[in-house]
Amino acid sequence: MHPPTPIHTDLLLVGGGHTHAIVLRKIGMEGLPPGVRVTLITNLTDTPYSGMLPCHISGLYGFDDSHIDLRPLTRFANCRLFMDEMIGLDVETQQVICRDHPPVRYDVLSIDIGSTPTKSAVPGATEHAISAKPVPQLLRAWDYYVSGLEAERTATIGIVGGGVGGVELALNMQVRLWNALKQHDPKYLDKVVVHLFHRGEHLANGRSRRTQRQIEKLFRDRNLRTHLGESVCAVEPAGSQKQVRCESGLTVTCDRVFWVTNASAPDWIAQTNLSTDDKGFILVKDTLQTCSHPNIFAAGDIATLKNHPRPKAGVFAVRQGPPLHENLQRMLSGQPLKPFKPQSQYLNIIDTGTGTAIASRGPFSAESKLFRRWKDWIDGNFMALFNEFPEMGAGEQGSRGSRGSRGERVRKRGIQASNPKSSPPPSSSLSPLPTTHYPPPTPPCAGCASKVSSTVLTQTLARLKADFPDILTWPHHDNIYAGLDAPDDAAIIRVPPGKLAVHTVDHFRAMIDDPYVFGQICVNHCLSDLFAMGAAPHSVLAIATLPYATDAKQTETLYQLLSGTYQALTQSKTFLVGGHTTEGPELALGFSCNGWVDPDQILRKGGMQPGQALILTQPIGTGTLFAADMQKAAKGRWIEAAVAQMVQSNQAAVTCLRQHGVTACTDVTGFGLAGHLWEMVRASEVAVELDLSALPMLDGAQESLSAGFYSSLHARNQAVAKQIQTVRSLDHQLSYQLLFDPQTAGGLLATVPVDQMSDCLKALDAAGYGHSRCIGMTAETKPGGEPITINQW
Repeated sequence: MHPPTPIHTDLLLVGGGHTHAIVLRKIGMEGLPPGVRVTLITNLTDTPYSGMLPCHISGLYGFDDSHIDLRPLTRFANCRLFMDEMIGLDVETQQVICRDHPPVRYDVLSIDIGSTPTKSAVPGATEHAISAKPVPQLLRAWDYYVSGLEAERTATIGIVGGGVGGVELALNMQVRLWNALKQHDPKYLDKVVVHLFHRGEHLANGRSRRTQRQIEKLFRDRNLRTHLGESVCAVEPAGSQKQVRCESGLTVTCDRVFWVTNASAPDWIAQTNLSTDDKGFILVKDTLQTCSHPNIFAAGDIATLKNHPRPKAGVFAVRQGPPLHENLQRMLSGQPLKPFKPQSQYLNIIDTGTGTAIASRGPFSAESKLFRRWKDWIDGNFMALFNEFPEMGAGEQGSRGSRGSRGERVRKRGIQASNPKSSPPPSSSLSPLPTTHYPPPTPPCAGCASKVSSTVLTQTLARLKADFPDILTWPHHDNIYAGLDAPDDAAIIRVPPGKLAVHTVDHFRAMIDDPYVFGQICVNHCLSDLFAMGAAPHSVLAIATLPYATDAKQTETLYQLLSGTYQALTQSKTFLVGGHTTEGPELALGFSCNGWVDPDQILRKGGMQPGQALILTQPIGTGTLFAADMQKAAKGRWIEAAVAQMVQSNQAAVTCLRQHGVTACTDVTGFGLAGHLWEMVRASEVAVELDLSALPMLDGAQESLSAGFYSSLHARNQAVAKQIQTVRSLDHQLSYQLLFDPQTAGGLLATVPVDQMSDCLKALDAAGYGHSRCIGMTAETKPGGEPITINQW
């Protein structure tokens, strides 16, 4: 075994567009130089592929067919995934400013965040029109509109913008509306009206005149109402509809208005020192480096090539993927970069939505069903790059870092605000990267020599103190005799008179790559033991393992980790009073949690009584989902939904339960629902009848189990099955198997009187626990019978 190379360089990719998707796949295939860590920041788990989006709008392609799932892709590339949105950039301190995360530092940065349609100058456009970007917003609005058409039986929409994007949207929206109405009305063709407003004299500006004539004829043949030479000056509400007003005086009333105008750059770019063109897009050299900062790259719609300007089109973003990947590798390896020159002409295929496509390149243009099949073949091959990952030999893993292996099975599709203050700047953003001359690694030490340096701790705690100044004002701060305010060999806490001290501890490896979010999950998981016992948390001691890295990189990792910790502790006003940090091959975190409780307010597992309702406050399924995620087989949206539940504290839930007469409580974690329920049943000496049909489950949990992804603890958790009365056929029911699925940061399992059940569930829903369910009833024990029975499935 070779000693691991400490992390010394951060490559940060912002945006999951076409270019970065290709870069990530190539990184997964070829690796990175030793010691380089790659991170992707994106606000979309599923990034839409522009080539297939119109056909998704028409209903030809499903969601998964037309979107690149970035989570398994980042797994394949051994890339950390931070779900957030870039809202600023500090080039002096080399930090990306995010909407929700603390600032994220980089050594090399690449930006591929796309563009947005220009509409803010038109009164009412922002409020009353649906922008084509961001795409998820467009798709949600479109699906909602189409799903409500059955009652209306008519559809009138307006599209502002007659470029290729607006043309394809109009053609494919018309087809989708036809299909939605034809099952209700034989005259459905006359019930769909599509208006397209365009200030130019011809549709599809930038295309050959022959292409424009073909499109205009197609619009006439399909009765698409085109308003050329019309500049929209306002979009106004008209009851449940919208009115489009033009400078000529033309006024058209539509159900929905879609905005597909020229692309624009985010406003925050103008606040940086990045080089930009006259429209605000990032100006880059032939190497795809920005003209102002050699360690910052940009690609896709957000970038403009200074020497070779091209239209904002997906084809150019795709073509930039390989040269961007090569130049990033060259910079990280200390090699000279290579220039890239995009093609001057390119093939453009416009899908008509009715089985044909118009193909154009230069002066050539024609419509045919063959072109539609050709486009489907092109798009399918492109998407296959991200749907199935090749198996790689064990000898090809050397440059991929300490986590993950390429020798994993092929993934199949279908299972397939304000920011914390910045710290002082590091060395110049143009300083040379340390990769080439970094000293060879030495074997990592064990024992106390594996501790993280005092420099890392001092710098991290100083940043956190500046970021969270309100801690000193929290209640019960005076009960801390010794803590991080005045560090000593141990923390000293005073327990208030009449209270009992409650202690618990938990620790586990990171199941996600984002240390900020992992810190929140770990805090909520560890504090849940206190909440389940009715205790109020007061303080925690942290124990963290940081990946091998330079002091600067460990400081950044620890800062992100403890920022998430502080963020979660803020909810319960719980103090971090000390801890221990060590080095290791992967990130891990745990807490020793301390709190207190009134003797007569303690909640125990043994308080269940016959005839009570059994309530579960959160859905289950994290074990199987993250088992699938490790194999690149979980959809990103499943994991993000699971994370959203895991970062939710159980504090407000136990308050609701108390208000409705809770008699017994526990939190559902590693032993699974069945294991923790058995602990309650055994301690209370009652029986429980479970209703599997009421079991709340996380999205994707059943699909993951059905594909054979089980947590490593699942089989051991099944030992409690002998306490459950069931039938043989039930052993293979997915909902039954989920009873043994280990949970991380799971919900509370509690009993309340039956007459309080309905009000309790309503209160939990109002408090943000919308998945809370009554999953069974308690009963008297039956001699010789199993204590847990399943009466419905």
